[in-house]
Amino acid sequence: MSERDAGRALVRPPAMIAQWISSQRWFANKGTVPELEEIGSWPLDSGDPHVRVVTHLFLDHTIGKPTLYQVPLTYRRLADPELGYAYVGVTDDQNPWYIYDGPHDPSYARALLAFIVGNDVTVGERMRASGHGTGGAVASDLRSRVLIGEQSNTSIIFEADGGGVRPVICKVFRALHDGENPDVELQSVLATAGSATVPHPIGHVTADWPDTGQPSKRAHGHLAFAQEFLPGAEDAWRLALRAARSGDDFSAEAHALGSATAEIHATLAMALPVSASTPANIAEVLTQMRARLARAVSEVPSIATHVAEIEAEFARATTVPWPSQQRIHGDLHLGQVLRVQHAWLFVDFEGEPLRPMRERSQLDFALRDVAGMLRSFDYVAGSLAQSEPFVDARDWATSAREAYLDGYSERSGSDVRHGQVLLDAFELDKALYEVVYEARNRPGWVGIPVGAIERLLAKAL
Repeated sequence: MSERDAGRALVRPPAMIAQWISSQRWFANKGTVPELEEIGSWPLDSGDPHVRVVTHLFLDHTIGKPTLYQVPLTYRRLADPELGYAYVGVTDDQNPWYIYDGPHDPSYARALLAFIVGNDVTVGERMRASGHGTGGAVASDLRSRVLIGEQSNTSIIFEADGGGVRPVICKVFRALHDGENPDVELQSVLATAGSATVPHPIGHVTADWPDTGQPSKRAHGHLAFAQEFLPGAEDAWRLALRAARSGDDFSAEAHALGSATAEIHATLAMALPVSASTPANIAEVLTQMRARLARAVSEVPSIATHVAEIEAEFARATTVPWPSQQRIHGDLHLGQVLRVQHAWLFVDFEGEPLRPMRERSQLDFALRDVAGMLRSFDYVAGSLAQSEPFVDARDWATSAREAYLDGYSERSGSDVRHGQVLLDAFELDKALYEVVYEARNRPGWVGIPVGAIERLLAKAL
């Protein structure tokens, strides 16, 4: 293990960084220019004196509670035309540096992966970062590219020309929080337990940084997570959408998916703490559900006509037994599952993006994951109705939902339908979450969760 002193002339970012950040997909406060405070930074060794690699931690004070962003940048003495698409700006000193978005620059990508697998440590300005490799060998000459389409994080794919070497994907977390990131924690726990339901982990980066909101005035958390990349994999959403469009039965796949979900829950319950639910736990969950109901009504006022019925369903949930609490996936849907050689692999254990990180890391109810997957099958039918109105996939979705519940029940040893009242409450809650998300991001899709709410309420009559 080596230790590098970051005090050696770290480059200061110019003012245009804020304008650039405002245009990035991972920036949460769309339509604003962030008010940035740099609270720390840490360097990586690029191996080239003309290229500096620095990761900045910027606290955005624009709206509401400040958000902390991780912003890796590379500083080059000479402009690189091949990185023009990742250009950020140029420093205004006499000997300028050309600045690029780090994940797109091979110098940053190579340095980050080497830092992880080498169990390296670096001391930066007001912070310290550490790499934690799992011990697996990784080729040093892999080429890198950024996975397109991501919203809240940035993932780098490492591959060898011509194949033959195990590829790697490294997720760089953009919004940082104190505490372990559940994506790293839970996938590592599952892999260590011997589960074949997650890709093999390569390693991760942790760091500590200043945080006046913590009793110790320091925060500690994950910055990046590397794991095996599966280039031939296709996510379950695309598979399901194709099957529904063609009218192909998806029951066998949904049944296997339900069984795999139950296996994950069983493994997490064995490896991590489990707690019997208490009246206080139940009251807290119902308070959160009612808060989501209030947010949904504020975003889509037409839902107000259903408030009394939804409240009645939440009240019914208090009259039935609740299972124990445990760690769960937290944002389970078809897009979080990959099909690899007739097996299902689960990814992205970070939890729902709109929920606070600390809340996502708490013990929860496995029914939340089950409800999330049921909603995802419903979304397949809803999205087809949006884009291809002549395709009616409602019966397809019903069949897939039932097969998923069958698979889950058989693997868990208990018919999940015995807790239908509670499952319906969690599915209603998930639909309310979707109402808020769609109203803010895809207003044309808000009818999908609204329609689900109406169907769930009609079923309860």
